[in-house]
Amino acid sequence: MGELTFGLVRPRRGLYPRLTPDTPECVRNAARRSYEPPPVGASVSPPRPRLLALGLDSVSPWVLHERFLSFMPRLRELLNRSRFGTLRSVDPPITVPAWAVMFSGVDPGSLGLYGFRHRRPGSYFDQYVPSSLSLTHPMVWDQLSRAGKRVCVLGMPPGYPPPHVNGVYVSDFLTPDGAKEFVYPASLQPEVERVAGTYVFDVRFRADDRERVGRELIEMTRKHFEVARFLWTREEWDFFALHEIGPDRIHHAFWKYIDPTHPRYEDNPALRALAEEYYVRLDHEIGSLLDLVPPDVRVVFVSDHGSQGMVGCFCINEWLIRQGYLVLQSGPPPPGTPLEEVPVDWKRTRAWGAGGYYARISFNIRGREPQGVLDGNEVPALRRQLAAELAEVRTPRGSLLGADVRAPHEIYRSVRGDAPDLMVYFGGLTWRSAGTLGHSSNFLTENDTGPDDSVHSFDGIYVVADPTDGVHGPGPARNLIDIGPTFLQRFGLPTTSSTQGVPIPNFW
Repeated sequence: MGELTFGLVRPRRGLYPRLTPDTPECVRNAARRSYEPPPVGASVSPPRPRLLALGLDSVSPWVLHERFLSFMPRLRELLNRSRFGTLRSVDPPITVPAWAVMFSGVDPGSLGLYGFRHRRPGSYFDQYVPSSLSLTHPMVWDQLSRAGKRVCVLGMPPGYPPPHVNGVYVSDFLTPDGAKEFVYPASLQPEVERVAGTYVFDVRFRADDRERVGRELIEMTRKHFEVARFLWTREEWDFFALHEIGPDRIHHAFWKYIDPTHPRYEDNPALRALAEEYYVRLDHEIGSLLDLVPPDVRVVFVSDHGSQGMVGCFCINEWLIRQGYLVLQSGPPPPGTPLEEVPVDWKRTRAWGAGGYYARISFNIRGREPQGVLDGNEVPALRRQLAAELAEVRTPRGSLLGADVRAPHEIYRSVRGDAPDLMVYFGGLTWRSAGTLGHSSNFLTENDTGPDDSVHSFDGIYVVADPTDGVHGPGPARNLIDIGPTFLQRFGLPTTSSTQGVPIPNFW
């Protein structure tokens, strides 16, 4: 990437431009450090491995290489010196659990993470949000910390409360409002808040005011990278990882303005330009961070999953009612009523569902649920019956919905935590699952929990800058679960006996 003069990077032409009048102050401060070369003939230790991992949430190959690349000159220059390809996500391809799978090398079932919400045992609707305390397997930064490596991690979910590492951890977008401590060590939090000028974890993105959403996302991302640059200059980290949630939020709020193939595409030049401006600003923030990066640091970009246009929602509980699996004590409620606000006749209910990127179906099992009616030996037959009936569901246009029914115990090595009994993807994830009731149809054209233009896809991206073998351009598709073990191999560390991912050959 360039010659190192201890904090001052002499960049190669066309990849990392020199400092400019617009360069942030933290970058200039790093460039003012002095350096004395070693005496002639002095022995020089081989450089230790150093790694910078930039996580861009929800970025697909189409987003990176086609739709927004013309707005990102710094990243475009970087790709000319990189090996890149598709990074296949996990089941389910959701931010939680995908990042935890990436940095642990074990599947969601073994981690006990199945999405943003989990149902507490012994309840019907009592849910909780996973946290860093939910993790059952060491992350890459945990293993590096134990090996004495210095790490700095910003926003990797689930990351609240901030884990104790050998270095610094700033918690993630799931940090609750009003959290008192979101930085480890806590003594560094005032500095982080000073640099950010009030740290922002996330933006309310499911809203009609898209202009407000876009502007707030630009500002949020600026704050995140300002803190990243500040922390990068504090010391020569062995491992530095940043997760940016902004792309995911832009996609949810703006996809129908940026993708002409969206079923409800709107030609709105102002909102389209705002989404493009976000990527212009993101490119600037990335470039400003890379201006600090010396040539002995390997730089990798990764995403947890991709994005695609949302066709609509399939009302899983409406369907379960019509099929006789879910029984209410009274007539249909007003449209959009959450299931937990409706009196359910549990003595006659065998299954109910929850909404989200996929349908989470739970069975009303005797001895597990408060009013369970199913014996355990009845569950396999019910599972097969539901799968067969869902396979026959057709969209309003008459085509098969394409319900992909998966049982956690069949797709994971082990099933920990509070897993749903069935996971159902609709139409290759192009249809969300709507859990609310009172709808006149099993299908909705809009999300039932607020405006939303996009859903997830399985294909994310990876980019390895300046691969050591000199081979640039497109590479083979890789699996997200293998990234963590590959990072550990870079540092000469073994994986644990429970790790399922394997180091990727010729990744670097």
